[in-house]
Amino acid sequence: MEPLEPSAHDGAAWAEWGRGKIGRRYVDVPFLWGESYFYRKLLEATGYFGDGPWRGIDPFGPMKQAELDGPVVDGELAALDGTAALPPGERAEALLLGSLWGNRADLSFGVTLKGDHERAADLVVDDRPLLWSLIEAAAPGKICLVADNAGRELLPDLVLADHLLACGLAGEVVLHVKPFPYFVSDATPADVLACLRRLAAAPGRAGEAGARLWGAMEEGRLRLRAHPFACAPLPYADMPDDLREEFASASLTVMKGDLNYRRLVGDRMWPATTPFAAVTAYFPGPIVALRTLKSDALAGVPERTLAELDAAGRPWRTTGTHAMVQARP
Repeated sequence: MEPLEPSAHDGAAWAEWGRGKIGRRYVDVPFLWGESYFYRKLLEATGYFGDGPWRGIDPFGPMKQAELDGPVVDGELAALDGTAALPPGERAEALLLGSLWGNRADLSFGVTLKGDHERAADLVVDDRPLLWSLIEAAAPGKICLVADNAGRELLPDLVLADHLLACGLAGEVVLHVKPFPYFVSDATPADVLACLRRLAAAPGRAGEAGARLWGAMEEGRLRLRAHPFACAPLPYADMPDDLREEFASASLTVMKGDLNYRRLVGDRMWPATTPFAAVTAYFPGPIVALRTLKSDALAGVPERTLAELDAAGRPWRTTGTHAMVQARP
């Protein structure tokens, strides 16, 4: 791994983070650090931070936009109309599951009861009752939603945020995204705006949600946060003081996706039954992880569940076929 150019705006930070790592092979450093540095070097190679014509141009932008403009999204947004006939509790659960399974890049706003039961059956940890109790006890509180992917995952995240705001469960939602392109599909402020336009232009309930979210942004009830630490090669245990204070001020922080989960638990190979509360005790407030499983970093799985899944003889930790709603007050 070669160092950044001396003129790099963040060269000093990466030099500090990379002490003892720069000059080694990617495979010989902690995986979280190595893959983060790889994407930082990729942006250097594409001129993202340079003075040329490619400055500020997302190299993954065409792929993100193609997904967002695709016909599959039309169907998913149209399916949101089906939530209108559901009782409030079922509608909330359907939107939560849509946000959760969107992390698999296999969104479905379809809200048939059968589909919800099938998705819920694949939850290796299901703390949904605790999640809703935390939200309701603090309503209308401040909820930090730490996004993961753009496009088809971010759309249901935004719809969930709209539900929390519209129903008075949240007085403010702070949506944390990456300050610059990262990990191919991770959400940036530009991706949030693209998704809001996509929602607002859709017919039916999707368009209504988009209009409400634009209004919430204008009123300051939906805010964007793009902290530099979001692209740092470090676990959340090493977060800076200003970010720690922001999470501490929230009634609940929701961490979306596999990468955020890895950073939350330190990207370590914990025994899977290690209590989630123990490995996240450092976090300065109530926390919920919404994650489909794509890596081996795992904690808080009941021993019986772990034995049943392992006994089935099929891979489940890294394939995106299973998920978790994991909470800690």
